[in-house]
Amino acid sequence: MAGKQGERARRRLSTEERREQLLTVGARLFSESPYDDVWIEQVAEIAGVSRGLLYHYFPTKRDFFAAVVERESGRMLRMTAAVPGVPVREQLSAGLDTFLGYVEEHAHGFRAFHRADAAGDQAVRKVYRQALAAQERQILAALAADPELGWAPEDRPELRIAVRGWLAFTTAVCLEWLRGAELTRAQVRDLCARALLGAIAP
Repeated sequence: MAGKQGERARRRLSTEERREQLLTVGARLFSESPYDDVWIEQVAEIAGVSRGLLYHYFPTKRDFFAAVVERESGRMLRMTAAVPGVPVREQLSAGLDTFLGYVEEHAHGFRAFHRADAAGDQAVRKVYRQALAAQERQILAALAADPELGWAPEDRPELRIAVRGWLAFTTAVCLEWLRGAELTRAQVRDLCARALLGAIAP
């Protein structure tokens, strides 16, 4: 009887739940160590699964890390999506506040995402850069759709470079903040908001 109860307590995870569990473990390990220092066996051990099962979900370590990067990128894109029809200036602080809440709550995943560019594997770096390009496009689209600004990249060629630079700035600020920089979330938010408005100013 006790054995059956134990089996029920250890409910089998669905395919999606198991995949999410593995990606969560991966995000933590990749945020703490360089790509080459993370072993698939370690991921499997922490998740309580066999190495074979992990390879069933992710055929190679590169596939696994790429999936971690894509997962974190998707989260950030969803959380920073602009509200159509609302001026960027009006929603910038609220959007950054939401994003910084994510950075705090998912610090491991955020660090893992930004470790990708340092990975020696060119395919992994490509996934990371594609994710950054998606963020850049999302911001440029929000600026183009802004009822007050309506700035498209073709109208202001320097805008794309400004947004790209701002993304690098914001990443550096957030990573320093996570390392223990003595700034409140509100201070980080305001710093990043001022930087974007300054970068895109004509």
